[in-house]
Amino acid sequence: MPTTKRTKRIKPKELSFKDLNYQLKYSPPQVKTSDDVKPCCRIIGQDKAINAIKLGLNLKSVGYNIFVTGHAGTGRTTTIKHLLEHLNFEKPQLQDICYVNNFKNEDCPRVLIFTAGDGSRFKKDMNYLISALRKVVPKIFLSEDYKDRYSRIVREFEGRQKELINGFEEKLTKVGFVMVQIQSGVGIRNEIQPLIDKEPNSLDKLERLAKEGKFSLARLDELRRTWDSLRREFDVVTVETKKLTNKLEEALSKLDQSMVAPLISDKINLLKKRFPYEKVQLYLDEVEEALLSDIDRFREARPRRGEEEAPPYRKREPFEEFSVNIILDNSETEGIPIVIEKSPSYKNIFGSLERVVDRFGYWRTDFSRIFSGSLLRASGGFFIINAMDLLTEPGMWMQLKRALRNQEIQIAGYDPFYMMAGSGIKPEPIPLDVKVVLIGEAEVYRLLWRLDEDFKKIFKVKAEFDNMIKLNKKSINQYFEFIRRLVDNEHLLPFDISGMQAICEYGIHLAGSRDKLTTRFNAISDMIRESTFFTQERKGKKVTREDVYKAFENKISRVNLIEEKIQELYDNNTLLVSITGRAVGQINGLSVYNIGEYSFGRPTRITVNTALGKQGIINIEREAELSGPTYNKGVLVLSGYLRQMFAQNKPLAISASISFEQSYGGVDGDSASSTEIYAILSSIGNIPIKQGIAVTGSVNQKGEIQPIGGVNEKINGYFDVCKSKKLTGNQGVVIPHQNVKDLILRPDVMKAVKDGKFHIYPIKTINEGIEILTDLPSGKRRADGKFPKGTVMRIVDDKLLEMALTLRNFGQKEENNNKTKKKK
Repeated sequence: MPTTKRTKRIKPKELSFKDLNYQLKYSPPQVKTSDDVKPCCRIIGQDKAINAIKLGLNLKSVGYNIFVTGHAGTGRTTTIKHLLEHLNFEKPQLQDICYVNNFKNEDCPRVLIFTAGDGSRFKKDMNYLISALRKVVPKIFLSEDYKDRYSRIVREFEGRQKELINGFEEKLTKVGFVMVQIQSGVGIRNEIQPLIDKEPNSLDKLERLAKEGKFSLARLDELRRTWDSLRREFDVVTVETKKLTNKLEEALSKLDQSMVAPLISDKINLLKKRFPYEKVQLYLDEVEEALLSDIDRFREARPRRGEEEAPPYRKREPFEEFSVNIILDNSETEGIPIVIEKSPSYKNIFGSLERVVDRFGYWRTDFSRIFSGSLLRASGGFFIINAMDLLTEPGMWMQLKRALRNQEIQIAGYDPFYMMAGSGIKPEPIPLDVKVVLIGEAEVYRLLWRLDEDFKKIFKVKAEFDNMIKLNKKSINQYFEFIRRLVDNEHLLPFDISGMQAICEYGIHLAGSRDKLTTRFNAISDMIRESTFFTQERKGKKVTREDVYKAFENKISRVNLIEEKIQELYDNNTLLVSITGRAVGQINGLSVYNIGEYSFGRPTRITVNTALGKQGIINIEREAELSGPTYNKGVLVLSGYLRQMFAQNKPLAISASISFEQSYGGVDGDSASSTEIYAILSSIGNIPIKQGIAVTGSVNQKGEIQPIGGVNEKINGYFDVCKSKKLTGNQGVVIPHQNVKDLILRPDVMKAVKDGKFHIYPIKTINEGIEILTDLPSGKRRADGKFPKGTVMRIVDDKLLEMALTLRNFGQKEENNNKTKKKK
């Protein structure tokens, strides 16, 4: 037989304090405090997003609106404001927009568009026009010339009317009749009656006398025939009288127009020359026609009946229809309009139609009660709004899409209870030229892209804000400049070089990687402010590293109550975990608790029991419906690893149950998959595992360790448990080697590593991890397909072979027994 060498265990790699220390030592030349640094005047670390935003802001084509994504606090809104204020844009042709009455259809008010400044001048000139006419026209009616013409016309028509009536009355007298006025209800009517004995009598009365024999029937018949003839003539006279009255009114109207029309026309023509806009010309023609068609309105010197004591909002001024409602006034606007909507609602963004109660108690509205929103105020410029604010307000997203797609805005009232609303109006749409910038999370962008086809057409530019930048001298200097700017803007205490370095270290902590800095400058700003507070508390003059550390510790202490309560459960052994000795099929896994603004790690006992069988790996968490899909995938992956390692020449004749002990709230993630493999190998080979070493790390089917998240929280959390139960110098954590760059541990953990009381082992494969946990060589498969003797893999492989043979022999024995029973 060939001789074999005994496999030696290679000493595992262990991270030293030097490997873990991320304290910055960089100091720019001649910089001792933040006062020695220039304030930051640019956006930090968002070059990619800035280039995308510049593209969207400068392209004038339809649909090139911008959706800005990224984590909150990365400076999205600040960047947009900075770019809009500092980029050199061509000054747009700003406009004034007015609504005026549509004299042909009052329910559809007209929109008039002017060059900036002309709108307010037009409103002023229209007000002056009406005011001047109200003063001058009544004076015309009081002039001697007008009174003389008026009197001549009235006398002429009165004479003709009197001549007509007198002729009819003479005829009545000749035939013995007279015109009598009789009370009829609340009015008086004229009636023709015959004279009997010089007294007027009605035909009804004479008919009664005839029946009594007191009046001749023949005479009654004669009077009736005469009355019929006179009545027909009276009707003709009445018609002719009314015609004369109408002609009188027409003559007086022509008189009014002949006296007033030149004045009105002159003033209207003057306005036409001042405002040579096509739609304004048409509107002024309608104004002139409306004024001349109702000249009597100038005679109204007092409010109409019923309006004397009415509140102002119920009065209807006789010349209200000639007013000008300017809803966008850019007469004093300098530069490009930039509107950031902080209180989004349908009314605030798209405008509204105000309804008031008139003097009859009815809800009404008109062109003078149309109000613009912030979207129209941004016309010619830029409109910025938060995407979630827009999407969560009813009706706003659909209306914004229509406005951008059609490039016009339709101001309408938002009436969710439309059945209770009064009659409305439909103003003429307003052309819209605006660039919209939506600010939201990446998930919101993806949802809109997938679910809304219009979104792709109207938001063609996506600007992604990164939440971290590379750690180098340039980015550190930018951090120092940012500190100086905030100190100056908010009048905070200056930072010494150690304090600025500590702020950068906090940026590293938030980034979660030692070669990155976070761009969440709102969190950095908070830490700067809080550090200043603790400096002031100790009456210091400069913020130091210790002040920043104290602010960080205080920040954690404000939110870690749940962490402390869970730690108490470990201290009083309510949550069971072993950190000393060895055990078979038992290991400490590491998990992360996320409570929103704060995350922390704690150990969890994982146990494995194995036995003969064909069920394979039994995932107790999945069977109890307490596991997530990623965790279930991890269990399937480790099953694949076991088949690849040990089932090439035999079946896996095991049933292995895996359990996260004292886990009642669900488990997800695959960071415990390597941990479970170690427990399975320990249980199969009956090999004790060190209980002081906790493990985290994902694994693939080839046994390669993969990186995981939350590595700092897991190490810090396990250290706290070990520290509370007493550090022995044998405790530590096994982590994926890819996570070494992510290690940003607490100072007390790094000190324990430095003193040799706590250990961190980075590994690449399952074999490396099992050696650390068992102090035995793992073993690699030789050319003959076997593992070296004395290795973990050989022990496990031999045990699995034994179990496979036992199960086969047991099956054959059962089969033989069954055959014997059948023969009997």
